[in-house]
Amino acid sequence: MSSRYWVVGGIYADTNFSQIAAGRDETRLGPFDDYDQAKAVWRAKAMETVDDAHARYSIEKESHDEFWVIGGNYTDTNFHKLADGGSEQRFGPFTSYEQAQREWKARSMAAIDDAYARYRIEKL
Repeated sequence: MSSRYWVVGGIYADTNFSQIAAGRDETRLGPFDDYDQAKAVWRAKAMETVDDAHARYSIEKESHDEFWVIGGNYTDTNFHKLADGGSEQRFGPFTSYEQAQREWKARSMAAIDDAYARYRIEKL
């Protein structure tokens, strides 16, 4: 999956950098398709505010990982060819591995007595 990058920050209420100062908005610049582009913008913002102890900017990575449960009934225990000749079943997408794991477990447990059934989790 592709990742995008954002430069995020602004002027904060104090040097804990946990809350934007009253009357100010968080700045989000981007998205940038690669880290080097984001770093160049981050560096410019950091230098622009170098004399303000309450200013802070960082680079955030945004990824769009999706988890899928994939599988079905196969012709043998090599799990290469599907019994019905079709394509594998796909369940998802799930936004976390834990969600996909719950679906995988439900599918696997429902087919526990079928040696030719197999499901797996893939991150796409």
